[in-house]
Amino acid sequence: MVKTYLNNSLIFLAILLTSLSFMYLAIAIDQHPQGFAWEKSLMLSIHQTTNLNLDFFALKLTGLGTYWGVAPILTILLLIFALKKYWYGFAYLLITMAGGWAISYNLKIFFHRNRPQFWQLFYPLPDDFSFPSGHALFSSLLVVSLLILSWRTRWFLGVVLLGIPLVLVIAWTRLYLGVHFPSDILAAWLLAIAWSILVHIWWQQLLETPKVIGKQGEMNNYSPSHKDEV
Repeated sequence: MVKTYLNNSLIFLAILLTSLSFMYLAIAIDQHPQGFAWEKSLMLSIHQTTNLNLDFFALKLTGLGTYWGVAPILTILLLIFALKKYWYGFAYLLITMAGGWAISYNLKIFFHRNRPQFWQLFYPLPDDFSFPSGHALFSSLLVVSLLILSWRTRWFLGVVLLGIPLVLVIAWTRLYLGVHFPSDILAAWLLAIAWSILVHIWWQQLLETPKVIGKQGEMNNYSPSHKDEV
């Protein structure tokens, strides 16, 4: 019981810290839509590293955050989970990713933060708003969700070794291409952690509720068929 209490407390603390950090960052961004001084300095430092080879890699790798990476990986995983009849993982992953897309879409409209324009871009500027970064959000949502699903299994280390570099590379491409502020990416990471854990807890509670109700019903319906004779 003590172990369960500690685990639940740590989970709650993780959600609280990431949520509060995201809210603080969102408020600060709303007050500084053109970015903070440190963001411009960081982006210009990254821009100074540009060359034709890095341009090529950034253009190719940035697509991993959506259609050429996250989307096919998600589709394959959902098919595998369905074939294995791992319905918890199937539903959790689907709800987390679909909910993340809906949250990202509405946040972009609500904050309507314009894209950074610190230099002449060779990459087409996306039509939607900047905050939060969709590429960073979807990639980190996928990785965090898989980390949760693979916790205490032999797959966990593989997800760490492959997933974290993927998230970092996609974040680098968005900064290198000049289409996102660093705070867009940081906010996406915080949101991904909070939302993934929250859905996990909600989904577990939803599955546990019928079991608890069933046990209570059995206890209420139980009546001794006879009394012990003295």
